[in-house]
Amino acid sequence: MGSKENNPALVRPSNFQGPRMGGSKFVKEVGPNHRPALRDVHNITRKECSRKDAAECKKNVPDLPHRPVTRRFAQLLQQQPKETKEVTVSSFAANPKAVQDVNQEAKKLSSYTANSSGLVDCEIIDVENIEDEACDAHVPMFVKHTEAMLDEIDRMEEDETLEVEDPIMDIDSSSSKDPLNVVEYIDDIYAHYRKSEKSSSVSPSYMAHQPDINEKMRAILIDWLIEVHYKFELMDETLFLTVNLIDRFLERQMVIRKKLQLVGVTAMLLACKYEEVSVPIVEDFVLISDKAYSRKDVLDMEKSMVNSLQFNFSVPTVYVFMRRFLKAAHSEKKLELLSFFLIELCLVEYEMLRFPPSMLAAAAIYTAQCTLSRFKQWSKTSEWYTNYSEDELLECSRMMVTFHQKAETAKLTGVHRKYSTWKFGYAAKAQPAEFLLDH
Repeated sequence: MGSKENNPALVRPSNFQGPRMGGSKFVKEVGPNHRPALRDVHNITRKECSRKDAAECKKNVPDLPHRPVTRRFAQLLQQQPKETKEVTVSSFAANPKAVQDVNQEAKKLSSYTANSSGLVDCEIIDVENIEDEACDAHVPMFVKHTEAMLDEIDRMEEDETLEVEDPIMDIDSSSSKDPLNVVEYIDDIYAHYRKSEKSSSVSPSYMAHQPDINEKMRAILIDWLIEVHYKFELMDETLFLTVNLIDRFLERQMVIRKKLQLVGVTAMLLACKYEEVSVPIVEDFVLISDKAYSRKDVLDMEKSMVNSLQFNFSVPTVYVFMRRFLKAAHSEKKLELLSFFLIELCLVEYEMLRFPPSMLAAAAIYTAQCTLSRFKQWSKTSEWYTNYSEDELLECSRMMVTFHQKAETAKLTGVHRKYSTWKFGYAAKAQPAEFLLDH
């Protein structure tokens, strides 16, 4: 039914004094006889109840003492004939007791309006107050349940946001049936790598004992070997083993400047024999060095190196840790290429020798993740398998960011050119994670 508030048929009595407006609320008007205010009309609050819930709805409505009525209901009573003032609600037809209770309340209210001027004696109140106080009595039960469920869902989502935990995943479960992954021994293998990486690493100050070469010459040599490695299309393992052999040999033997390139090509030849299936021949390395050395020079240097290193080529390089840690990071190709770009930048830098291979690998992956996601990212799974926390990697990672910043404009750009190609996913063109430099 539509509202009768504005129905012109409802005419106020001549002795009615209009209410004074005070803001948005009505103020009280009391007649000369100072009659008590009309009591609450329960059938208004119960009008929205369903048939079978009518009796229960009546119980749920509290008896509010001295509740005045609104002007609208008083006008309806004034207009309605006395014999029709018993209220009959169609939704209560199935419950005669509820109808009887409502009619009794209506009769009580009609006794207050026997005088034709009774409307003047009514206490005028704000309609909104009645609706607010009685709102719980006529809200359907399913609405209450829905609101409670939504509140519970919101609370659970807040708890999940506050208490979310990054679980440690088993990265070997998916490859347990592949014998090449040796899942039964993988933890023991990497525990051995951890122990042996210290003995296979070199002193970060060994260059001080070299009278004729320095760290800049070493950087030029390795940057050139990275290009040779790319031209020969060799395996990644070969490059990292080559650099390891060069540093370990230079730590033990003094080398003059003009023999430094010979050390480099010989180290790559030895690494190819250890890692590659199809090994480049000696003449290939002679040609790539622009015939600066003869075949005999290469073979003589090969003998010197293997004797100095005592034929120990089985060392854990950065590469073996990279493969394991990338698996822990659930990496995609983009993350893998960017990680190798950063680690090859570190191969050129002499100062990075102070970090063990496992930390270099972990820091490269961490820096690559931050570069791609543009925020700090290091999962519990990665921390578990690398044994390095985010704080432990920050120093090394920040140095990688600085190398990344100057890779394009530096004097040695071999790594940047290599990773600026389609084959390597243009990894060098990624924006450096400069936010990691903020302390």
